[in-house]
Amino acid sequence: MTTNGTIVIVGGGVSGLTTAVTLQEAGWTVHLVAEDIPGRTSLAAGAMWGPYLVEPWKKIREWSLVSLDAFRALADEEASGVRMTTGIEAARHAIPAPEWSELLPDFRPCNADELPSGFVAGYRFTVPLIDMSAYLDYLRRRFLAAGGTSESRRISSLDAIESAAVIVNCAGLGAGLLTGDDDVRPIRGQHVVTENPGLTEFFSEDTGMSPDLVCIYPHSDTVVLGGTAIEGEGSLREDTAAAAAIVERCATIEPRLAAARIIEHRVGVRPTRNEVRVEADKRQDRTPVVHNYGHGGAGVTLSWGCAREVAQLIRMAEGGVGAAP
Repeated sequence: MTTNGTIVIVGGGVSGLTTAVTLQEAGWTVHLVAEDIPGRTSLAAGAMWGPYLVEPWKKIREWSLVSLDAFRALADEEASGVRMTTGIEAARHAIPAPEWSELLPDFRPCNADELPSGFVAGYRFTVPLIDMSAYLDYLRRRFLAAGGTSESRRISSLDAIESAAVIVNCAGLGAGLLTGDDDVRPIRGQHVVTENPGLTEFFSEDTGMSPDLVCIYPHSDTVVLGGTAIEGEGSLREDTAAAAAIVERCATIEPRLAAARIIEHRVGVRPTRNEVRVEADKRQDRTPVVHNYGHGGAGVTLSWGCAREVAQLIRMAEGGVGAAP
């Protein structure tokens, strides 16, 4: 595969597509290559802004803020699939406010009458809620409209990419195989999508480290119900028992969901790492490589911030590749 001076991005999920849009609109020539565009794991996401279970916090805070600003702007574009939505995160035990609460101006403790039965604490706030099917299609169309090109192809080695000015590794779980990074591990997630029985606010439960999650993400005509977080599990097969349990847990919070028609099941594998990796590297032939992976379940939340950092790293490595943004 030859690219003759273009920047080649490997990975078609939310990180790859957001990075592609960022670089292409900044003036570089970008070619996106991935087996699936958009990526299956990103399509399976809920998705709600929230920097959960990712480190290091200093960088996570910066990247999350950049993305928050970007999503607030995108919420004004109907075709983006992004909507600012108010809702509740609650727990059946006392919980401290999360570190990221300082980033949200309307974040406040719930009143007792706002909590579902059995819950003793919670917080109300407004964040971006993203319909991933619509959003990923929006990103792809925006990238192509800016002059970017894409190719559906499986990349098993970064050495297979020839004549690239820079390679950007956004391969998610595959990034570990491409780089020999044993720190990347899968966390399997499953969601159930139903018809929306009239819900307008999100709900999520702080379930700690349990693999059984509770989240209700309403979009216009559908609701995404979650979920699971199975450590070390990389299978993409639908688990019917897990799906039934997801609906049951969510219907306990919102009884109208018990009778909602199921539209589809979504399964993805969160590419998780002890610390998100966004850094410059070089291939053996000295071709610059910028890594952008290990976002776990916060890929959407970190996407615009990490993409901006990738652009900064490229400028530092090359002094402006193909253009001078």
